[in-house]
Amino acid sequence: MDAQYGLLFCFHLVSFLNCMFILLKYIFLIFTGKKMAYQKVNADQRAPGHSQYLDNDDLQATALDLEWDMEKELEESGFDQFQLDSAENQNLGHSETIDLDLDSIQPATSPKGRFQRLQEESDYITHYTRSAPKSNRCNFCHLLKILCIATSLFIFGIFIGYYVHTNCPSDTPSSGTVDPQLYQEILKTIQAEDIKKSFRNLVQLYKSEDDMEISKKIKTQWTSLGLEDVQFVNYSVLLNLPDPSPSTVTLSSSGQCFHPNGQPCSEEARKDSSQDLLYSYAAYSAKGILKAEVIDVSYGMADDLKRIRKIKNVTNQIALLKLGKLPLLYKLSLLEKAGFGGVLLYIDPCDLPKTVNPSHDTFMVSLNPGGDPSTPGYPSVDGSFRQSRSNLTSLLVQPISASLVAKLISSPKARTKNDACSPLELPNNEVRVVSMQVQTVTKLKTVTNVVGYVMGLTSPDRYIIVGSHHHTAHSYNGQEWASSTAIITAFIRALMSKVKRGWRPDRTIVFCSWGGTAFGNIGSYEWGEDFKKVLQKNVVAYISIHSPLRGNSSLHPVASPSLQQLVVEGPSFLSEALFSTRATKIEEMDPSFNLHETITKLSGEVILQIANEPVLPFNAIDIALEVQNNLKGDQPNTHQLLAMASRLRESAELFQSDEMRPANDPKERASNRIRMLNDILQDMEKSFLVKQAPPGFYRNILYHLDEKTSRFSILVEAWEHCKPLASNETLQEALSEVLNSINSAQVYFKAGLDVFRSVLDGKN
Repeated sequence: MDAQYGLLFCFHLVSFLNCMFILLKYIFLIFTGKKMAYQKVNADQRAPGHSQYLDNDDLQATALDLEWDMEKELEESGFDQFQLDSAENQNLGHSETIDLDLDSIQPATSPKGRFQRLQEESDYITHYTRSAPKSNRCNFCHLLKILCIATSLFIFGIFIGYYVHTNCPSDTPSSGTVDPQLYQEILKTIQAEDIKKSFRNLVQLYKSEDDMEISKKIKTQWTSLGLEDVQFVNYSVLLNLPDPSPSTVTLSSSGQCFHPNGQPCSEEARKDSSQDLLYSYAAYSAKGILKAEVIDVSYGMADDLKRIRKIKNVTNQIALLKLGKLPLLYKLSLLEKAGFGGVLLYIDPCDLPKTVNPSHDTFMVSLNPGGDPSTPGYPSVDGSFRQSRSNLTSLLVQPISASLVAKLISSPKARTKNDACSPLELPNNEVRVVSMQVQTVTKLKTVTNVVGYVMGLTSPDRYIIVGSHHHTAHSYNGQEWASSTAIITAFIRALMSKVKRGWRPDRTIVFCSWGGTAFGNIGSYEWGEDFKKVLQKNVVAYISIHSPLRGNSSLHPVASPSLQQLVVEGPSFLSEALFSTRATKIEEMDPSFNLHETITKLSGEVILQIANEPVLPFNAIDIALEVQNNLKGDQPNTHQLLAMASRLRESAELFQSDEMRPANDPKERASNRIRMLNDILQDMEKSFLVKQAPPGFYRNILYHLDEKTSRFSILVEAWEHCKPLASNETLQEALSEVLNSINSAQVYFKAGLDVFRSVLDGKN
């Protein structure tokens, strides 16, 4: 209301000036003896010295309250199930920190008319009707009354003006403009000490068997920081949990029994690390007992399998498989097709930094490609049909430590005295027979997501989703989730402190803490399937803060090709293993939490740029260059692809120069074209989404398998697939799919240019 009082003061001040003018005119008439009938002073009458702002609709609009009709917003956008309705009656034009700059005030509007104006008071200016004076005495009384009223209004206006001046700071910029210092002003409030405090508070809750306690803590904290409509989104899903008895591996030659961490099967060892032993398993693996020969398949590549199948019968045998190089699910699918019956999975110490010693570390993997396995492709809501899928593979899969592998192959330490690393491998002339026992339990459990948002000001129907994950009961007790949650909470705290002072991002930022991540990103998948139609249309970008801290040596961000100007780095498939990283280990890596602070600020700057820049920071040329780079080198049958890629680059360059450059120049920027441009930028990578990707591969074929491979992932898979086979039909299908994707992107950019030119020609 302070802004309204300040405006009211302006009206009173002008009223006082009008009254003084009338008073002087009245005195002049008295002394000249002339009579004049005073007419009613209308609201549109202008006196000398009348302020130019009084007749301005912009000024009048600032005295109005603005109401956000959230239910209507959700109905129009199709987001009715998202329940973002707790922000009703939010007064966006009503803040104690708004800078009253009359030159920049504009009536709040929305492209779809979702802001509603309240009725304004009918009159701010007093209307006077006076008859001609009958005597000097009467005239004097009238003069005295007018003078008293004018003086009272003037004094009252001074008090109001003083109150507004002392309570309305002027450091909050308008959301319609991008202040270069804005992002730094928000990010500088992020402090390592706050993140450490939040982290320690969270790790105290993980011992609960029910993850609802952690979810409630996150919801309470986000709500207290000012995040809007923070809510639980629950799904009943099928989880594959470890059996109360840990899995074992027994050597047939000696009868020795080992737990997955390499410790002998004894009650003492089980008590010392019972939880680690229980959660060293592969979720959704087949269960049972298998006694067979162990065959070293190295990384399980096509060349490895081709070599082994020439010298051995692999049917129903146990594969000794290293994690890395290709997605685990893809390699397991190859082993399953080859006829293997079981898999002992491990990480070779030579694939890790020298400072890491995981010899006795056990880990968990999930064989779930994503979502609730009992409701594939559709959300796990009440009434949904559930398929009976207790396991997602016919293989018995068991993760084991490097120390147990060394015992199985009778190998010394992996590293020699000169610090050269010797990879673990089973000698070809030796035979090892083991018995592996895998036991799991399948149950329906509730997975909880925590979701809140900050509504955008100019494009509230465009969403930037920021996701972290929290601990889920019955899963590994790692502490990465606490780092993830502490970081996203620190950014929310910094962001909301600015929002409370009157600023808002242009686009809506949705904050999510996912449940069930360890079992195959179940919470996020189910939420995505639940709101599929809305998300496909309105989501601009997803920023994941899933595993923010894995070491203290280097930064490894991962991003889409169109965001190369912000970050880019390839993934590593060693991250498929979930280790039991305890709180003490994380604090050892980052005792001061300065790394956490840095990651929070870097992630926050990316979020703010995507959420608030008038033109989305997506680069069309980077996509074209990525396509050409993926086709470099000695690759067969790619001449047609190269020609199509060249045409894509030409269209992207035209789009960049004709549309992107003017839009990024504030002097040339046309607001009516910005939305059209952003819609094109938002969807330009969708041309590279394939309907069906190989197991473990990304649907976006622009994503590399790792940082060392600069080729289309589906072509890499097709070449791998063709090596053991005589037919190249799979390769031809993959080449055709890549060709269609490039052509679709080229047509997309060209169509965008044609639309802009048509609009421009229509105006001319």
